[in-house]
Amino acid sequence: MFALLLTGLVTSLSLIVVIGAQNAFVLRQGLRGEHVPWIVAVCALSDIVLMAMGTAGLDQISRIATWIVPVMTWFGFVFLIVYGVFSLRRAFRSEALHEAAGGAPLPLGRSIATALAMTWLNPHVYLDTVLLLGSLALTHQPLQWWFTVGAMAGSVLWFSLLGFGARWLRPLFAKPMAWRVLDIAIAIVVWMVALSLVI
Repeated sequence: MFALLLTGLVTSLSLIVVIGAQNAFVLRQGLRGEHVPWIVAVCALSDIVLMAMGTAGLDQISRIATWIVPVMTWFGFVFLIVYGVFSLRRAFRSEALHEAAGGAPLPLGRSIATALAMTWLNPHVYLDTVLLLGSLALTHQPLQWWFTVGAMAGSVLWFSLLGFGARWLRPLFAKPMAWRVLDIAIAIVVWMVALSLVI
């Protein structure tokens, strides 16, 4: 069970530790110290709901259509391989993230609305949390929820580190080489997860 929790956590982190719109917004809010607890809570809770939907929904479908698990397993394998390739490509195109200079603080309501939009209006989020993590969870039946709980913990951990630790990480994020190393590590991790699906 602990191994499944750890697998879910590592898989989740490998998918969400990416320089995208959502992470950039959380990082920006963290660097500026604006409504950080609210932003972290909105992003983490949204991921938890989406991951639960993926595991529960696909579990019900798999009981009716027995072919869904092997199909989703191979889909996950292909997706992770491609995802790793894009991470590796991105590693050599990474640029430093800089805190937006100046500008008035965003009101709390607008900050929360932006965080919700970055999550729920992003098709990539559904692909990662509902489809991919849901299908990966099904490969661990009947203990799929242990994997999902680990994935949820990974999301909470990442957004907490990103939001609350942003000020400490500011010198690191100013260096493009740090993002290159991170993207290379992500590529290696997702390739290892992909291989574990089919071995």
